[in-house]
Amino acid sequence: MTESNEPAPTPHRLVVVGGGVAGLDIATRLAGQTAGDHPLAITLIDREPAYVWKPMLHTVAAGTSDAGAQETVFAAHALGHGFRFEFGEAVAIDRERRRVSLAALKIDGEEIAAARSIDYDTLVLAVGSRADDFGTPGVADHCARIDCRSDAIAFNERLRVELVKSVATGRPLTIGIVGGGATGVELAAELIETTATLEHYGAKDASENLRVVLIEAGPRLLGAFPEKVADEARHKLEQLGVMVQTGNRVTGVEAEGFVMAEGEPIAAQLMVWAAGVTAPPLLDTLDLERSRNGQLVVGATLSAPGDSRIYALGDCANPRLPNRDAPVPTTAQAASQQADYLCRHLPALIADGAAPPASYRDFGSLVSLGGYDAYGTLGRFGLFKGGFIRGKVAQLGHAMLYRRYQARLHGLGRGSLLWLTDTLNRRVRTRVKLS
Repeated sequence: MTESNEPAPTPHRLVVVGGGVAGLDIATRLAGQTAGDHPLAITLIDREPAYVWKPMLHTVAAGTSDAGAQETVFAAHALGHGFRFEFGEAVAIDRERRRVSLAALKIDGEEIAAARSIDYDTLVLAVGSRADDFGTPGVADHCARIDCRSDAIAFNERLRVELVKSVATGRPLTIGIVGGGATGVELAAELIETTATLEHYGAKDASENLRVVLIEAGPRLLGAFPEKVADEARHKLEQLGVMVQTGNRVTGVEAEGFVMAEGEPIAAQLMVWAAGVTAPPLLDTLDLERSRNGQLVVGATLSAPGDSRIYALGDCANPRLPNRDAPVPTTAQAASQQADYLCRHLPALIADGAAPPASYRDFGSLVSLGGYDAYGTLGRFGLFKGGFIRGKVAQLGHAMLYRRYQARLHGLGRGSLLWLTDTLNRRVRTRVKLS
């Protein structure tokens, strides 16, 4: 038998920036695959060491779930699935050199890795979005955000301190939330559930001393949801004691609370900004077409029209899809569909540029108010025709979205074990994070 003298095919360097619901899915499912004759060498970059499913961040912030029990540790996941994880924040992209620059990595102020760069042949941007303060004075200084795992953990630490102070002194605690989208609405309900649980554990008058204010500049809550869902959610929140204020804009934030466009200021000890959606500053380093919200405009195959080596999906992308005039919503549902498209077609796109166009199908919307209620609509196709659901059915549907994500990421067997573990933990652990 004669040995071949042909060199091994050169690996194709696929770099994925952002380990959220879309980026982690792509790195996991494409690891070990080839693009034509070239094996894919995949690197995932993220500024967090672990990922928590973004629609669950508000529960981590409120303490009704524990980040440690729900997170996927990138380094361990990468080792088990055959790709490389690079811990750090991507701060610039050089399209000419095909290079991503990472800032120096610091933990507790100590530099543990110098600034560095990673070269790519194909780049996938899945960097998500962040709340948009619209230039409102004082937001950066006084408001917490719930944009990522570390934000949620940091807010929960502050919340626990303030709750202990309130219980110990009997002093009322006001938490103000700006933004009546899904994050703001769901966080408000979880905060009520947190104090109710604290009372169950003996913290007398915890609920009586908590005041939650939800502020929305638009005419109603949940502007992206059907009006019936928004009306039901508002009614339930007000039943729970949440003060809901719509049609009024925050014009400034001070240490003592919010300055309003109309009416008296709203005092608050803890303030959260969950309004608006804008793309991360990394995209500012690209001289490519952007949307009004800073998202990267991409075509029917999710590649940037000005650079076929760059793809974007999820909240940071603005796909221009055939036969669709409306923008694709910035939801986990949309990001998952786009990730599934690239998992199926990116190797072929890299090899010869051929693939059918991406599409988006609305499977409905769900909003969960903790253990109190849930509301949603079904997709307008097949037998569903956009029907309204609520209560246990909607809560189950909301929970199944997370379980489906776990099975997709870890496989059905391990995903089922994680579900079982979560179920057992809920029976043996405290219902809120107390330490």
